[in-house]
Amino acid sequence: MFRRNSPPPSAPETTVAPKADGKGRPTPSRKEAEAAARARARTTRTRKEMAAAQRAARAESSQRMREALKTGDERYLPTRDRGPMRRFIRDFVDVRFSLIELLIPIMVVSLILGWTGNQYLMGVSEIVLLGSMVFIVMDMVWLRLRLRRELAQRFPGESYKGTTYYAVMRAMQMKFMRLPKPTHKIGETLSDTYR
Repeated sequence: MFRRNSPPPSAPETTVAPKADGKGRPTPSRKEAEAAARARARTTRTRKEMAAAQRAARAESSQRMREALKTGDERYLPTRDRGPMRRFIRDFVDVRFSLIELLIPIMVVSLILGWTGNQYLMGVSEIVLLGSMVFIVMDMVWLRLRLRRELAQRFPGESYKGTTYYAVMRAMQMKFMRLPKPTHKIGETLSDTYR
């Protein structure tokens, strides 16, 4: 009366081969995963610790910038000194002798002569100071004209805004005081390409 049903034939078992590009390590337990996530998300808790971390980051950045100013490493230079055009301007100023480099020594001599109290020497100091100012202004005009011509050859179609100021500020410093440090000597020939 009751017929016993026979179980359906079982499907052939298939084994799944492990992926060749598997992660190669066991899956971490939930407890381990949460602990790792908490460790990644942990931040400094107090304002004192945050301030100390910021100070350390600023000190490291300043140290890298000081080193870059000595070595010329473009990655860490201040923004005003980065780029091929600024590098060319620095080199252009460094390879020429500029009268403006003598401004500080001339001013010191002029002050010393002025303090002597001797009317003749005071007059000489004024003439020396005024004459040097005239020559320096002429030298800076000549610097600007030559710099613009060289920039037009090497960087056609680019904006030259701020280039004269940058060149004059560098030219006003004595060579050993310039930063980034000069890489060329006076009279050297500069490359035609600065890209």
